[in-house]
Amino acid sequence: MTLIPVDDAQAALLTDIVPTEAEWVDLAAAGGRTLAANLVALRTQPPASLSAMDGYALGAPATSDDWFAVVGEAAAGHGFDRPLGQGEAVRIFTGARVPGGADRVGIQEDAERQDNRVRFVSPPSAGANIRQRGIDFTEGETGLLTGTVLGFGALGLAAAMNHARLPLRRRPRVALIASGDELAAPGTATMPHQIVASSTIALAKLTEDAGGEAVDLGIAPDDLSALRSYIRMAQTDGADIVVVIGGVSVGDHDHTRSAFAAEGMEPGFWKIAMRPGKPLMHGRLGRVHALGLPGNPVSTLVAGMIFLAPLIRAMLGRADVLPSVEKAILKAPLRPNDMRRDFLRARLAVDAGRLVVTPVASQDSSLLSMIAAANALIVRREFAPAVEAGDEVDVLRIVG
Repeated sequence: MTLIPVDDAQAALLTDIVPTEAEWVDLAAAGGRTLAANLVALRTQPPASLSAMDGYALGAPATSDDWFAVVGEAAAGHGFDRPLGQGEAVRIFTGARVPGGADRVGIQEDAERQDNRVRFVSPPSAGANIRQRGIDFTEGETGLLTGTVLGFGALGLAAAMNHARLPLRRRPRVALIASGDELAAPGTATMPHQIVASSTIALAKLTEDAGGEAVDLGIAPDDLSALRSYIRMAQTDGADIVVVIGGVSVGDHDHTRSAFAAEGMEPGFWKIAMRPGKPLMHGRLGRVHALGLPGNPVSTLVAGMIFLAPLIRAMLGRADVLPSVEKAILKAPLRPNDMRRDFLRARLAVDAGRLVVTPVASQDSSLLSMIAAANALIVRREFAPAVEAGDEVDVLRIVG
């Protein structure tokens, strides 16, 4: 069977994506979520011109010989109640509203004060040390765009714009089904022929990091009828994406593709020209995306980074859904590549101000110890020539 190029498979996966619906969420619970609409300011910030420094608000231009009569004080939250006249000054503190009639603030370090008079060694120019009304944003202005992921900066801006609740994309619900008679749940007693089902917990973290909601449906046995029941359970539970881990190849006990097909899946693609992760499949069960990921743990997680995480981000309406490629200096030589795109587990570091990357000791797709030791993937494109230490290569960061 012809292997599908990674880029073609990603393009097919991300075609005709329908974003999840919007829901209103309290500001305090909105961190890491995605805006479902543009957010406009409900107020002007600052609402009045404010002092940027401790000092004196002055009612007229000043020279080094001018004395001003100090007629009052203005602190943050407590303004001075009348406009200043010619030759008047108000003692003012950072964040206080600049009184009418004042167009500059002289800083206290430059002030010479005698009783209720003040003058300045270095007189301030017009507008000095004043944060003008609306310099940050004005009421009705669009401050955040739909698709924005709400990190701490965006959350702070939403709060400053006076929003208590935000319209957010519902997190895509991702049902995770581990498949295989050889699997046992973490923490249980295992037989010599069994392995611990580690991929589900790791893939759940990847799902959450991408903005989805992971639902662990447990371990399905190597039985077509049983696996079909798990897939139906996921759909009944409201899954947007159903992921079956394992059983996606061509062995006698590989039932994933058959189970999805029996449930009415419209096939998309199967078998990708990538290493690790070749036996990956995608299709649709109506509105629900069906993903079959390879069973080797490292293959599962690499495939999750390259396919599942972008699908989740696309369903959230985000603009940049594919992982970002960076350049790094290679610390060890690599042989020429073949027709499959390689994703080599590696350690990314900074050396003398440059990003450098070193492949981990073994690239065996069953070794979780190696991906746990890695913080990046070196991307070796199809038929890439050999590279030497000191050459530049593409890398993807492993985030989370």
